[in-house]
Amino acid sequence: MHITQVQFFAVRMPLKIPYTIAYETIDSTTNILVHIQTNNGLSGFGCAAPDFEVTKETPQSVIDTFEQTIIPEVMEQDPLRRAWLLNNIKEKVSGQPSALAAIDMALYDLLGKVTGLPLYKILGAYRTSIPTSITVGIMPTQETVAQVQDFIKQGFTCIKIKGGQCANTDIERMFKVREAVGSNIELRFDANQGYSVDDTLLFVNKTSELNIELLEQPTPKKHPKMLGQVTQKADIPIMADESIMSLRDVFRLARNDMVDMVNIKLMKVGGIAEALMINSVSQAASLEVMVGCMDEAQIGISAGLHFALSRRNVLYADLDGHLDLIDDPTIGCFTIKDGVMFPNDKPGLGLQAIL
Repeated sequence: MHITQVQFFAVRMPLKIPYTIAYETIDSTTNILVHIQTNNGLSGFGCAAPDFEVTKETPQSVIDTFEQTIIPEVMEQDPLRRAWLLNNIKEKVSGQPSALAAIDMALYDLLGKVTGLPLYKILGAYRTSIPTSITVGIMPTQETVAQVQDFIKQGFTCIKIKGGQCANTDIERMFKVREAVGSNIELRFDANQGYSVDDTLLFVNKTSELNIELLEQPTPKKHPKMLGQVTQKADIPIMADESIMSLRDVFRLARNDMVDMVNIKLMKVGGIAEALMINSVSQAASLEVMVGCMDEAQIGISAGLHFALSRRNVLYADLDGHLDLIDDPTIGCFTIKDGVMFPNDKPGLGLQAIL
């Protein structure tokens, strides 16, 4: 078997409701969808979700990477030599993690099609479903509470609140949310690098009675020592997100006891193969893992889901990046019921065709 064709195209998907995080407002996303085909009629799908603020990529840079590097590397090659192919590509692709993730997903999806098995079973199938949080962007307190209550009505039991622009405002919002939802809803908070060490400790101390499950990336990734200072002083689990872009990043953070948890996003780290290695280091260091996402079509979210289902220490999922996308051409890869995600158990990542 060998690869005979690689197709890719950009899809711009508006969001039903734009949202704000500490450093930007998002009203749409552009994914690059990938389709690899083989001489025996089997194919694999993947996607890249470039975000310049996070991955330092643009849709055009991903397209250029496919045209100039990835396609020449994989054409006429055996797709089951996945480790060899991805190693060759990685050596030639610098600073394009979502492009690497896209071809990684497509190769893993094809592996599932070859075996006739859903990918999570090939990877180990530690579990068969996982709850996901759903995210509320930065908005006024009253609107935040209303949005949280709407998500709870939809069946979600874990809510992630975005903040990072003003610690005192965030503290007020979290108190009002907890008051509105009671004690049975899990609350997480993500500052998206917006806090100083003092801001973070103020937030942690003032909200200690709210039973917040975790605090995600409170300080800037370019100052890793700040994250370590927070972790040493805070009595709430501190999670690294933007600080984790590679295997070396998680090794450095783990070796120096700078975090309690890590958020692995396939688009940041370069796909499932890289995520599995990062997860192994995390497990060795007794760091709990959450699988997160960007604003991704369902095929990208599905890859994160299959990875999450395969490993014991992946305890959390934040895989909601597809929920507000309009005209996603990859729908149907999985289902969500009462906030719990289930793969569709079709081969690979669960997608038969791009609509």
